[in-house]
Amino acid sequence: MSELQKIALAGGCFWGTERYFQLLHGVRDTTVGYANGPSDHTPSYEEVKHGIGHAETVMVTFDPDMISLSELLTQYFSIVDPLSVNQQGHDIGIQYRTGIYYMDETQLPVIREAMKALENMLGEKPAIEIAPLDCFFTAEEYHQDYLIKNPQGYCHLPSSKFEEAKAYGRS
Repeated sequence: MSELQKIALAGGCFWGTERYFQLLHGVRDTTVGYANGPSDHTPSYEEVKHGIGHAETVMVTFDPDMISLSELLTQYFSIVDPLSVNQQGHDIGIQYRTGIYYMDETQLPVIREAMKALENMLGEKPAIEIAPLDCFFTAEEYHQDYLIKNPQGYCHLPSSKFEEAKAYGRS
């Protein structure tokens, strides 16, 4: 059995992004938080929503024997608008930018290959930020597992995406 891996993915509002990844076969844990911003202290949601520079991000822990990083990124690309800058759905602001933040340099070749394939498919360069994870601050408890606690809560993703996630890798 392989060691679990982690990757931080920013894809708009973290409530729906987290729920999507929670449903994927092979994802072992998720934590929502604020990543790659200028603060040296844990920012509050109020600060982040006013555009201090952090991205709403989901820390995804996954089993590479069940879902590879490449597969995980393919799933990520299916739930973001890869050409949108600082906006996903109706959510607008720097905190809703898309980003892949890695903690392990060995993940970088897989990330670059996935981005190149996406660029070839789109015919233009995606607006997805690729960077090492500079900082990650866990969001307030009420944000964790938000759509499990609040099944009718706001989500920028269509419900069909959650059905796709449930079915992925279970055949």
